[in-house]
Amino acid sequence: MYLSMTRSMLVGERKKVLDQSMIIAFVVAMLFAFLGEHIFRYLGIQIFDFKIAGGLILLLVSLTDLVGNPEVKDRASGSSGIVPIAVPLITGPGVLTTVILQVNLAGYLITTLAVFLNYVIAWKILKHSDLVSRLIGKDGTVVISKIAALLLVAISVAMMRGGVFEAIHAFADPGMIK
Repeated sequence: MYLSMTRSMLVGERKKVLDQSMIIAFVVAMLFAFLGEHIFRYLGIQIFDFKIAGGLILLLVSLTDLVGNPEVKDRASGSSGIVPIAVPLITGPGVLTTVILQVNLAGYLITTLAVFLNYVIAWKILKHSDLVSRLIGKDGTVVISKIAALLLVAISVAMMRGGVFEAIHAFADPGMIK
């Protein structure tokens, strides 16, 4: 999807967008690690609400890539391409939910290190995406992009389903709602 969204950019511009996207994605993830639970509590949002809303956004972004025309993708990407690359593709609802949950399970240090290492790996892979694109060709890139979009559609449906079931369970047991 990254290649699809940055295909009209020059190599230098693509690398700049990637660097900026990774930094913004990491900062957003860290903000949620440290403030997410407080923000949710202040706004009266439960994790299951966020899963449903995040799944819906991910679904829309994925469907745009899967069946949308190039004009829609260009408008959705904004002028720099950072959005939706940084948020919601790199740091999306799944990452944000996981970060909030992991802080409670493993603490801030371990969660921060894990997120940082994952983002370094993702940055390295995306940095060399031109090589992958040359190896598999334009048609291969399109096919992989469509498969990835289809998988993201399935992931978004699973997120929404999980959020709905968690909401039903929480309302059946009111003690679960914070």
